[in-house]
Amino acid sequence: MAPQRTRPDDDAPSEPGTVPAAFTDVLRALSSVRPRPDVVLEQIPAPQRLAPYAAAIGATVSQPDGDELLDVASGRFIVLYDPAGHEAWDGTVRCVAYVSAVTDSDMVDDSMFSEVAWSWLTEALADSGAASHALGGTVTRTASTRFGDIAAPEHSVEVEIRASWTAEDGALDRHLRAYLEVLGTAAGLPPEGVHQLGAGQRSAGAGL
Repeated sequence: MAPQRTRPDDDAPSEPGTVPAAFTDVLRALSSVRPRPDVVLEQIPAPQRLAPYAAAIGATVSQPDGDELLDVASGRFIVLYDPAGHEAWDGTVRCVAYVSAVTDSDMVDDSMFSEVAWSWLTEALADSGAASHALGGTVTRTASTRFGDIAAPEHSVEVEIRASWTAEDGALDRHLRAYLEVLGTAAGLPPEGVHQLGAGQRSAGAGL
């Protein structure tokens, strides 16, 4: 993964093209993650002017739908690095995550769904050993009904999870794995190593 310098900073190296060793370690850790076959990762442009250094990864989950592959979930995982530290982060490395997925229509009427969706993230971070603090975010459920000549399901429900947290060490592979776990759960994928009967038939699923 290529580092992206996003803005000048007094504490950043003055020599052109140099990158702090701590951020190099972050990028190396991210590059070591190998997603499950259902998930495609790609490096995408990092946001500008949020931190001196940043990296961004796009993720898409696809499943068979007849003779085609259907995108059922997508998102972004962004890492911001400020060698001088950031008061609002209470640290130097901030992770920003976004997940969007189409889910079961019954979920939109479940008053506990937002809490359950948020627990996907907190539990994934804990299970992955991703040490973090200052975690915050939102869970949004949206129901849509389409009318007229639109090539899409008449009714759909989407869930969006937006979150950010401060990493307590450079083991960002653990944080990315936790994010991918949330993405897979939102997409309705079975746990890794478990094969779903009737692949391609799902009631749940669908760009950091």
